[in-house]
Amino acid sequence: MISIIDQFKYLLLNTMIIIMKKTIILVSLLLMVLLSQVTFAQSGKPVYTNPIGLQAYTFRGSWPKGIEATLDTIKSLGVTEMEGGPIKGMSTEELRKQLDKRGIKMVSIGADYKALSESTEETIKNAKILGAKYVMVAWIPHKNPFDLETAKKAVEDFNKAGKSLKENGITLTYHNHGYEFVPYEDGTLFDYIVKNTNPEYVSFEMDVLWAAFPGQDPAALLTKYGSRWKLMHLKDLKKGVEGNLSGGTPTTNDVALGTGSINIPAVLKAAKKAGVKHYFIEDESPSYLKQIPQTIAYIKSVKE
Repeated sequence: MISIIDQFKYLLLNTMIIIMKKTIILVSLLLMVLLSQVTFAQSGKPVYTNPIGLQAYTFRGSWPKGIEATLDTIKSLGVTEMEGGPIKGMSTEELRKQLDKRGIKMVSIGADYKALSESTEETIKNAKILGAKYVMVAWIPHKNPFDLETAKKAVEDFNKAGKSLKENGITLTYHNHGYEFVPYEDGTLFDYIVKNTNPEYVSFEMDVLWAAFPGQDPAALLTKYGSRWKLMHLKDLKKGVEGNLSGGTPTTNDVALGTGSINIPAVLKAAKKAGVKHYFIEDESPSYLKQIPQTIAYIKSVKE
């Protein structure tokens, strides 16, 4: 006859076995859930789904050596959109033909502030020949530090030029360059420019590096002004660089996206939410031919 103690030992052993089996099953299920979440995160949808764009200034040292050869190099990188404008050494009409031949669209062109404030005629002519729907101004002439009077004059000039461009089916964008973030009231003079330009006539192009360099958060700026942003310069800033309001830094501080100090995934997500239309890689460093493929691979790797 089995003693009461032996029966108790038997029941205890069976209970422990059942508990262990259930624990193993529970742990296995938890591991499966965690693995599925990791897999989903790794295989999530890409954030960047736009065409690959390039700012022509990146190849400023190459154009004089051969425009067609440079365009061939740009095409080989997978670029299908550009921001630039007429190039010395080739008529604007011929440039359009060479771009079309390579399947590259010039969606935006640059314009000199002073020339544009005096007359929009030449800019409109070039934009129409090249098929560009955007015109960007990247620099407001000023004495350091940038001041309120200069900002007020810029607002007036941008509203006037932007109205003329809009009447011709073209959108004017101002490209931030870092010096505009001088403190003013409860924000900066950049805020003043955004708030006082007419949204019907003036939009903006985010230069990621020139937002981060003066100490701003590019993603937060994108969120703050939403649909006012239409274009973007994709750039990253070398780690450890101390910024300022000068609007200038050595070109060697321009590094491949994902290797610098800027939170590029946050920027891309905020830009997508804001509805940025076109993105242009602008790499001013001496190593641009090496860094551009790295940048392209990186932006394609960022997942939601």
